[in-house]
Amino acid sequence: MAYKTTEDCVTCGACVSECPVSAISEGSDRYVIDANTCTDCGSCADACPAGAIVSDK
Repeated sequence: MAYKTTEDCVTCGACVSECPVSAISEGSDRYVIDANTCTDCGSCADACPAGAIVSDK
């Protein structure tokens, strides 16, 4: 299972550098996590100050 960003994303970018597999990119209104690349490590969720990254389980 992958992680995903919610509408609470404030596009701060704090999660991008934390992703060890570069699965996060900037979308039109929030950052997007590529489910096919995500390894479900949770580093991005831990780094998100807005709590906008959740497990898609």
